[in-house]
Amino acid sequence: MYERKIPINTTCGVEVAQLVIGGKWKSWLIRAINTGSHRPVDIQRAIPTATKRVLTQQLNELEEYGAVYKIVYAEVPMRVEYFLTELGESLIPLIKIMDDWGLKNIGTVLHQEKNLNPEELS
Repeated sequence: MYERKIPINTTCGVEVAQLVIGGKWKSWLIRAINTGSHRPVDIQRAIPTATKRVLTQQLNELEEYGAVYKIVYAEVPMRVEYFLTELGESLIPLIKIMDDWGLKNIGTVLHQEKNLNPEELS
């Protein structure tokens, strides 16, 4: 796991939450696992724009924080499945709120994104 150079601000709940779900695909991963995608190939299909390497990396980070757990079945070929822990399940309401907000505001956000100049993105 990444070794932090700056200590965690334990008086800020947002920072603590960002430790666990911060990252481009972690919220999507939790959502995908919650909706029934447990095997890596199913998760990859649920999030086709992410690379396998990044998804694996972020799944490992979620596992290190205790939000997901992995079962490796002793079969040939080997089979792996991911499941949410109690901590991971406690993130579902937060991710649901983020999803609802995004769907409600997609028009405004996309409109604003189209109106930005490339210089404003730097």
